[in-house]
Amino acid sequence: MDQENVSATLTFAVPAARVFAVLADPTTHASIDGTGWVQECVDRTPLTEVEQTFRMDMYHSGHPDGDYQVVNKVHVIDPPRAIGWLTGYDKGGGELAFGGWFWRYDLAPLGPSETAVTLTYDWSAVPQSVREYLNFPPFGPEHLGNSLRHLAEIVRR
Repeated sequence: MDQENVSATLTFAVPAARVFAVLADPTTHASIDGTGWVQECVDRTPLTEVEQTFRMDMYHSGHPDGDYQVVNKVHVIDPPRAIGWLTGYDKGGGELAFGGWFWRYDLAPLGPSETAVTLTYDWSAVPQSVREYLNFPPFGPEHLGNSLRHLAEIVRR
């Protein structure tokens, strides 16, 4: 694949602020995830600032440990228009490492109670050394659409 990102867009019949509030709440991320890999949030504090980190317990049958934990670092937060984070891990001793990929949600209000939400997964900053053992994207094309449909269900509640 020559492209180094994938994205999907879905229109929600709710205001952008409501969608943003759900995305800024890490406790909702396991329910939003379209792969089923995200199991539970470890850090439950709402996302409010760039550089804030939050951890998620994960499971993937293809991961050497099966169960593992990721640490995410907010790299964009612009309520209620955009939120995104880099995904990495704790190397130990409090040292964090990030692989060069990120998740980003862009929210475009289409009126007072309608929002177009675009989810992007971008791996353009992944170094060649990582690309030698990980294929990108590491999930099927249906994942982003699944995640957006899950998010739509949550914000409608």
